[in-house]
This record gives sequence, structure tokens and C-alpha cells, in this order.
Amino acid sequence: MFSAEVLEFSTVPAATPLETFPNPRPERDFEIAINCPEFTSVCPKTGLPDFGEIRITYVPGDRCIELKALKYYMIEFRNRGIFFEAVTNQILDDLVAACQPRRMTVVGDFSVRGGIKTVVTATYVADATPNAQRPTPKTL
Repeated sequence: MFSAEVLEFSTVPAATPLETFPNPRPERDFEIAINCPEFTSVCPKTGLPDFGEIRITYVPGDRCIELKALKYYMIEFRNRGIFFEAVTNQILDDLVAACQPRRMTVVGDFSVRGGIKTVVTATYVADATPNAQRPTPKTL
């Protein structure tokens, strides 16, 4: 019988800063879709690699996400033990904190593992009231 030790994991802000740049048309709602089809992390229960695609769709506020910085941010998950649900929500929290979009959805579409396919969707919609609190990266 297989017995696995649960690896410790935490959801912490990335060491690589998520850079942004000014929205070229802040007066207009427009949607940006970003696909990261080669996402990898580590299962905190087994220590085996997990593979999937992260899809980010957002309507920017005053800032847009810089793609090179996003690529390096995503690479940092490669050696982190983190569950699918935690990583999808962590990415959403970090991106919202970095660029404060009007709305954003992050979909973690993970490869089949042990005969089970998992898709996790996390969504953020900005509060319409001025000075609304923005989510900040959380540590578990």
C-alpha cells in the first residue's frame, strides 16, 4: 500500500515582482486574455509534478500586467508544493493586488491525474465604491 507524507506548503507572495504598465485606454472597458499552457507546480501530498494551463482574463483598471514578469512569476510555482485550489486563488490574489483590475478570472485547468480532471475557477469583481479594499496576497 502506498503511503505518502504530506509536504508542507504555503501561499506566499512571489519573489519575482509582478510588473505592470499604464493602461493605454483606461476610459474604455476592454478584455485581455492570457494563456499559460505550460504551468507546472508540485503536488504537496505526493511530491510529484502537476501540469496544467492557467488562463487569465481581465478588464484592466489603470494598470496592465507586463507579460515577461508574469512568465517569471509563473515559473516560480514549478518547485512549490501547492494544491490546485490554492494555486489558482493565489494567482488571482497576487494579480489583483498588482494591477487592481475592474474584474478578473483565473482558471486553473489541470491535466488528468489518477483518472481525475480538475478545473478551478476563481473570480474577482472590483467594488464600485471608491477606495474599496483590494485583496492582498495571503499566507496560509
